[in-house]
Amino acid sequence: MKRPRLLALLATTALAASALLATAQTATAQTATAQRATAQTATARAATARTAAAGTGGARTGRTAPSEAGAALPAHALVGYLHSSFANGSGYTKLADVPDSWDVIDLAFGEPTSPTSGDIRFDLCPASECPGVESADAFKAGIKAKQAAGKKVLISIGGENGQVQLTTTAARDTFVASVSKIIDEYGLDGLDIDFEGHSLSLDTGDTDFQHPTTPVVVNLISALKTLKAKYGDAFVLTMAPETFFVQLGYQFYGSGPFGGQDPRAGAYLPVINALRDDLTLLHVQDYNSGPIMGLDNQYHSMGGADFHIAMTDMLLTGFPVAGDTTKMFAPLRPDQVAIGLPASVNAGNGFTSTADVDAALNCLTRKTDCGSYATHGTWPGLRGLMAWSVNWDLFSNQEFAKNFDAYSWQ
Repeated sequence: MKRPRLLALLATTALAASALLATAQTATAQTATAQRATAQTATARAATARTAAAGTGGARTGRTAPSEAGAALPAHALVGYLHSSFANGSGYTKLADVPDSWDVIDLAFGEPTSPTSGDIRFDLCPASECPGVESADAFKAGIKAKQAAGKKVLISIGGENGQVQLTTTAARDTFVASVSKIIDEYGLDGLDIDFEGHSLSLDTGDTDFQHPTTPVVVNLISALKTLKAKYGDAFVLTMAPETFFVQLGYQFYGSGPFGGQDPRAGAYLPVINALRDDLTLLHVQDYNSGPIMGLDNQYHSMGGADFHIAMTDMLLTGFPVAGDTTKMFAPLRPDQVAIGLPASVNAGNGFTSTADVDAALNCLTRKTDCGSYATHGTWPGLRGLMAWSVNWDLFSNQEFAKNFDAYSWQ
């Protein structure tokens, strides 16, 4: 997630992503045509394999039954990040003052003492930066009140400034211990992984997302499985990767067969795949993104309904990683997927109007208002939306949350 005090860097970030994509395209120019052809074949196979029940969330290859944590959420949920540890132009919001519209509240952010320490710390924003910040006791009371009202409150780890690289098993174990301490101290419902920047990067030669070998990936998977086992089925686990780390994997994965690609391309895929049985929600950030190729083999740009439709269709249909039909990323269940958006024009590049948000939901859940993109299914069980952030939505008169509340899912 982008902290708005750094908004001047956002345009540069988006351009950089496009530049990285161009570099990867050049590096794999020898195989691009073949990859696209095999990708089209794989997409057709995935569509053929879909059962009649899949459109309403029925059985489908690679899918698992909803978890206890997922079942505890509303059928259609609104997820929002609360700026709890830092200040910016959106203003500080006390936890007790978070509107009831928000079903999952992600406390932003827990950050490491150093990128490779694995030691995660969470502190409330100091009063010198956030006038009116509540006491620790009042903050904890606010968490309990939200939980009593049926809300889930999670600690979000990472963010733009919180680079987390679990390079060793010692860092992995420290991560588990320090995150557990935060969860226990505040009585939280679970964990959100918002690793950005260089937190996840694949080693040269690590080319199979189903059998990763890169230590930062392997150790993260192990740590999350340990936390899930420790806290049980009710533990809420969510992830908020950027498109570069997920959907870009349709074209490029890691440094590629010839080297030269950005090793971060698709680097979240092995984590999502390994945790799919434990994952409550995946809400990819459909913003601060360069153009991404969809399953139609066309590039899609952020800011409109088309981008959200294409990016979400990829998660719910599945796709061959780097165009290799022997390495298929299986579809997630609709109840595991929410669409990530900026809550306002101030919150980040890729702001989408409420009309386009509604059009994207209409297309994905009832196959209307799809424009030129043809989805590979219809998913009325799509979980909902995620926004960066609660604070920026309040700053903008709650336009995002009000639109979600007013949307008819029937």
